[in-house]
Amino acid sequence: MEETFDLNISTAEHLGIGLFKYSFLPPEKFIIVNNALVEMLRFSSKMELKNETFWELFVYPYEAEAFYRQIAVEKKVKFFQAVFKDRNERPFWVAVTASSVCLDKKKEFVEGIVENICAYKEIEEKLALERDIAQSLLDNIPDAIYFKDKNNRIIKVNNFYARGMGLKPDDILGKTDFDFFPREQAQKMIDDDNYVLASGLPIVGKIERTLLPNGTWNQVITTKIPMFDRNGGVSGTMGVTRDMTAYANSEQERLKMVISALAALGKTLQMRDPYTYSHNHRVAAISERVGRQLGWDENRLLGMRLAGELHDLGKITIPLDILNKPGKLSEAEYNLIQGHVKVSYDIIKDVHFPFSLAETIYQHHERLNGSGYPRGLKADEISLEARILAVSDVLESMTSYRPYRESLGVGKAMEELEGGCREKYDPAIVYVVKSLLHSNGGKPFWLDN
Repeated sequence: MEETFDLNISTAEHLGIGLFKYSFLPPEKFIIVNNALVEMLRFSSKMELKNETFWELFVYPYEAEAFYRQIAVEKKVKFFQAVFKDRNERPFWVAVTASSVCLDKKKEFVEGIVENICAYKEIEEKLALERDIAQSLLDNIPDAIYFKDKNNRIIKVNNFYARGMGLKPDDILGKTDFDFFPREQAQKMIDDDNYVLASGLPIVGKIERTLLPNGTWNQVITTKIPMFDRNGGVSGTMGVTRDMTAYANSEQERLKMVISALAALGKTLQMRDPYTYSHNHRVAAISERVGRQLGWDENRLLGMRLAGELHDLGKITIPLDILNKPGKLSEAEYNLIQGHVKVSYDIIKDVHFPFSLAETIYQHHERLNGSGYPRGLKADEISLEARILAVSDVLESMTSYRPYRESLGVGKAMEELEGGCREKYDPAIVYVVKSLLHSNGGKPFWLDN
């Protein structure tokens, strides 16, 4: 045993690891120590160190008590961290690994190693500080922040997320969105996570409504990004969700007030020129049905309907005898009527909407081949909303009675639209209108709106 221990001491001298053999039976004393341990504790010689007891090396008595108790009960300790003091009373961190060796009742020793772990503890404390700073930052951000693994299980959340769920973080970890949200809603969330996991690409600023466990709905904006492991593989996702409910509600109220004001302006047009007012209303119905057929969301459909309701608002400035004049208009009169587009645009261009309402109205007399007005835009220079409005405007105008002519009927209107496909009108929009008419037995589908 002595030979083996001496060999270990010889090896350890070169590794900077302190080695010892110690008797815990009274009188306690070091039997063997290596030079590395002597230097670590800053003693002048092995003999000087052997005059110390193991207990006296500890700075804190409670750590010494814990060490002695563990050796007595378990007969071993592994990487027991404690603060030692050197000969000059300067503290430093060590890790002790030792085991009890009993030769007989009168000979029981403890053999082990002592490692100076000051550098390790400095790194550990720095990492702990960084973790504390990061956690403090996460917990004080007024957004829900959450991390998920590759199986979409939640592995970490901040306090804001937990408070929003009405749960403690420990009650959330290890679970998925299916544990907290309605199935259809949770599936959409999981689908987004899986997209990020599969593509390695983020989803930025997605607006969605969520039903919380307390039964209330909120509107949020969510960003999800991939997390990568050290090999560059996607290991999970991180999500940041901001509650936009109050803002959305205030925006909704503001939008309602603006729409109400414009509706009042529309009522003025109705009293002055009921034909134009009715035309606007039916164009809005056609445009909205087309947008719905294309699968648009409610926000975009609202913009489309408003564009229809207001597209001829500028005609409020045109004398009625010109608007309702039978026969051919003079060049000056025709130019005046064309000017209604710019007037409509000017009326609403400075009003903020979450969609390009003024520009849609400004473009509704443009044509794909550039033959329209007022700017002669072509093809993709014209927004999709404006192309829908153009088709809806022609369809309604030709199928409605005017003071200066009878209705031309659905057949003539479709002849105009199909004949002008690709040259003037978007063929995809004309096809949608044709399908809607067909499903309604060839009769106007907008008259019940």
